[in-house]
Amino acid sequence: MAIKTLAIDRDQCIGAASCVAVYPDVFEIDEEAKAVLKLKGGEVTSDRTDITALDVSSVDDDTLLLAAQSCPTAAIYLYDETGEQVFPA
Repeated sequence: MAIKTLAIDRDQCIGAASCVAVYPDVFEIDEEAKAVLKLKGGEVTSDRTDITALDVSSVDDDTLLLAAQSCPTAAIYLYDETGEQVFPA
């Protein structure tokens, strides 16, 4: 599975920060105690984002999946290159 885009559902997010613990290069907690994605240029978002916009040199799909799976409310959504949601199933 190759992950192409991801998003965070802010309504589902409870700020547990497990995603940050698993993949701190991609996730952080914002001032509203919600997870966000770290983008190039210092911006952050929770909107559906292409992995190439993330502030990392390369994204590790396995670690990204582990971060999504670690979320207690399943608030992190992963999509493949066809746009199909691969997590949560």
